[in-house]
Amino acid sequence: MNVQSTRVLVAGGGLVGLTTALVLRHHGVEVTLVEKRATTSPQPKARRFHRRTMEVFRELGIAGLVHEAARDLAEHHHMAAGRTLAEAEQLPLWLPSAPDGTYLEPGPELPCLVAQDVLEPVLRSAAAEAGADVRFSTELTGFTSGPDGVVAELHDRASGRHEQLHVPFLVAADGAHSPVRTALGIGRSGRGAIGGPAVNVYFRADLAEVVHGREFNLCQIEHPDAPGALASIDGRSRWVFMAGGGTERDWAALLRTALGVPAPDLEVLSVLAWQPEMLVADRFSAGRVHLAGDAAHVMPPFAATGANTGIADAHNLGWKLAAVLTGAAAPDLLDSYDAERRPAGWFAADQSSRRSADLRSAATADEALAHPFVLAAGGFQYPSGALVGGPDEGGEIEPVDVFAPAGRVGTRVPHEWLDEAHTRSTLDLAGPGWALVVNDDPAGWEHGAASAPLPLPVHRLAAGFLPEGCALLLRPDQVVGWRGTDPTAPADVLRRLLTGAAKCLRTSAAAVRT
Repeated sequence: MNVQSTRVLVAGGGLVGLTTALVLRHHGVEVTLVEKRATTSPQPKARRFHRRTMEVFRELGIAGLVHEAARDLAEHHHMAAGRTLAEAEQLPLWLPSAPDGTYLEPGPELPCLVAQDVLEPVLRSAAAEAGADVRFSTELTGFTSGPDGVVAELHDRASGRHEQLHVPFLVAADGAHSPVRTALGIGRSGRGAIGGPAVNVYFRADLAEVVHGREFNLCQIEHPDAPGALASIDGRSRWVFMAGGGTERDWAALLRTALGVPAPDLEVLSVLAWQPEMLVADRFSAGRVHLAGDAAHVMPPFAATGANTGIADAHNLGWKLAAVLTGAAAPDLLDSYDAERRPAGWFAADQSSRRSADLRSAATADEALAHPFVLAAGGFQYPSGALVGGPDEGGEIEPVDVFAPAGRVGTRVPHEWLDEAHTRSTLDLAGPGWALVVNDDPAGWEHGAASAPLPLPVHRLAAGFLPEGCALLLRPDQVVGWRGTDPTAPADVLRRLLTGAAKCLRTSAAAVRT
């Protein structure tokens, strides 16, 4: 048996695992990724990637690649509804607005529609080019975790070779049925099954002329004999029909009923049964092992938050692992991963489970639901974690019924353009390092920042969300870690955050639910 070592092992080569590898490489961490499948996903699955996800890809330098991969669906952001596809009409396009009704530009990147089977190869190639050791057809068959690290047992399915890998940390991005989570004995809490069983029918048919001028992301089919939703995969020939019930039906006939056209070239490619669920792991970390993506949380698809929430996990965890591995931070910093991402995962899963599959009702306001941009543009506020002055310490609380970013502690820094050409955003000031943003003469702040334990560049910014004389300490994930007016404070605050001295609550599952 061959024995090797690396810095971080990522189990799972899907969207979240590949993004985790990219984030770690962005921070200079050596990483090995293993995936038991021989190839990336052959199924379209996730398709809508929110603005916040695109901001993560922007920081990683791959947003342009992702937008290029999404070019086929660039004009398909409308929803539609009708008795059949042939009779369907586009629903009004929802536009973002501020509380006063004016147009709101929430971030530097637009969301995009790109099927998972198209995006995963882009991420896989980018991870390999960034220097990650990406191994498909390689299965994590077992592991032991102790105070000094993790010993992973790997099986190369192609060659039959077995090896051990000694790593300081293991990130489990191995899916909803995570063998790693099961081995750790971590339970899950939540509403469980939401509604009845569902089926995804992946099929091919040339419908470009049928949908021309009525392009859509999702189309609600209201035919009494074939109710469901039609998802556009490439806008021309690849589609997924989502319906309730079992798999044993004449799908070709049912699809033609739903389409309302003969579709002579229709070919059913696969039929997958699934169950919408809302479940969140009771712990996201166990010693040197951390859960991310579906291994940590599963949720219904109605708010398109599943993959996006997992990518946010990777963004949060990556810089913390890097800080600990380089010696810039104490291991206690990693306690903040569970403290921050478990409430965020619960919030996303809960909001997804409260939403409806009915596209017509989804277009109406519902005061019980969070504002869409709170979900899609990084509007969730961490209550505690690697923060000083967050909500659990009496800090100002971010509203969820409106999208009103104000640079509150525990939230992503609000977006404002830094130049007339709209090429640089406030979000570009942080990552992969820390940054201090001030609305003041920077000289005094620079003097205080000079004693910080890490480089802390100071940026002057006259922004509406930043009062004169105030400063924001931005973490590498663009989250506000501290807010204040004392130029001598940021260096000490950064030191506290890196040593784990800042308040970090280990909340129970019951506490997260409240």
